[in-house]
Amino acid sequence: MLVLIKLCSILILLIGVQSNPDRRKNYSQLKSCDIGPLAEEIASYESVVKNIINYVVNGPFKGKTYDELSKFVDTFGARPSGSQILEDSIDYMIQLTKDEDINDIVTEELEVPHWMRGKEEITMIEPRIKNIDLLGLGQSVSTPSEGITAEVIVVNNFEELAEIPNEVVEGKIVLYDPIFTTYGETVVYRSQGAVRAAEKGAVASLVRSIAPFSINSPHTGSQNYNNNVKKIPTAAISIEDADLMRRLFNRGQKIILNITMTSTSETKTSRNTLIDLKGTLNPEKLVIVSGHIDSWDVGQGAMDDGGGLFVSWAVPVILKQLNMKPKRTIRSIFWTAEELGLIGAYAYEEKHRNESHNINFIMESDEGTFAPRGLAVGGSQKARCIIAEILKLFESINASTLVEEDSPGSDISVLIKTGIPGASLHNANEKYFWFHHTEGDTMNVESPEELDLCAAFWTAVAYIIADISADIPR
Repeated sequence: MLVLIKLCSILILLIGVQSNPDRRKNYSQLKSCDIGPLAEEIASYESVVKNIINYVVNGPFKGKTYDELSKFVDTFGARPSGSQILEDSIDYMIQLTKDEDINDIVTEELEVPHWMRGKEEITMIEPRIKNIDLLGLGQSVSTPSEGITAEVIVVNNFEELAEIPNEVVEGKIVLYDPIFTTYGETVVYRSQGAVRAAEKGAVASLVRSIAPFSINSPHTGSQNYNNNVKKIPTAAISIEDADLMRRLFNRGQKIILNITMTSTSETKTSRNTLIDLKGTLNPEKLVIVSGHIDSWDVGQGAMDDGGGLFVSWAVPVILKQLNMKPKRTIRSIFWTAEELGLIGAYAYEEKHRNESHNINFIMESDEGTFAPRGLAVGGSQKARCIIAEILKLFESINASTLVEEDSPGSDISVLIKTGIPGASLHNANEKYFWFHHTEGDTMNVESPEELDLCAAFWTAVAYIIADISADIPR
């Protein structure tokens, strides 16, 4: 789940990150930051930061995050919402944590969707016979058993679709062909495309995969139906096949496809997992680190979000091994059912709403765990100033950048919009969307060295925020 902009030095810096479609990154100099004596207090944690980094990057914890992640991914692979394998993976993480002599673990049950794709085929019938690779989008309805055979209309955007008379769209398949700019700008064609097409009378919708790069690899993802609009089958196709159909369409050639898709959908029970390292002075106050444990059914969920899951698991483990106990409680949360709509996060916010005043700061890694560069921070200007001061301690690993965002993260955006300050991991993920929601999300995209840096950075930042004298202001 979510938006990083990187434009290659300013052109590859335009590859967003994950999950939250409304995110905008604004690199700010944070002018007028004056946090008084707190700056000197934060500076005193320099040796703490060095010790944690050394322990993880060069010491006894070196390679452990990668090793544990690889065992987890190799054991379970994909972990779709509502599946038994997801629940087995939750049990595994609980036992793995207990093996580290951390036993303050709670799970909270909730109802989650369990959508399973079945047969998925697209055949181009005209102007020539060709198989088209596809991935149905989350919760897509099925086609009739004989499939849907219809002509294709190719559009760049919703505005172009709106200008086409309904009678021209009726009975057709709409293919959205937006050029990837940022994830936040482009993902709307995946999430809203089926409804917009159905409103015009289309019988199915397709979307060019929301990605800047492809090796004929479709990218799946969540989409949202409207109960007041007929639900039509919807799928993503590869960039290459979208480009092919665009060329044919622009030449005035008729494109006819047969689409066959089947799926099932039901409700199951899953769990959020909460692991606490209790604070010594204010245990009721929380600094939360988190990642989601579920994944799509394609790939192995190594990058999205196995890496984020394991760097958040590592925080209490590393601090326990170092016998470091902050003043506030550090809570690691493994969110469930993120991919089908932040279901675990919404359930947590509702269940803990009366205690939300005790959340001092909330963090999430769901944008890759490549080399850390800093944090994308949401909250008040004073909150950002404090976090910016903390990030100065990470210049040695090139992780001192603060990115201002109104809604960082995917799951944590549910809590941040209630006024809780928080941050997502800002990392060198220029290639994140090459593999996002595809079969390519495997351990091959992960690096032991970069995971070490992320785990050390995540742990040290969480510890400082949980230990300094001042709460992060709202």
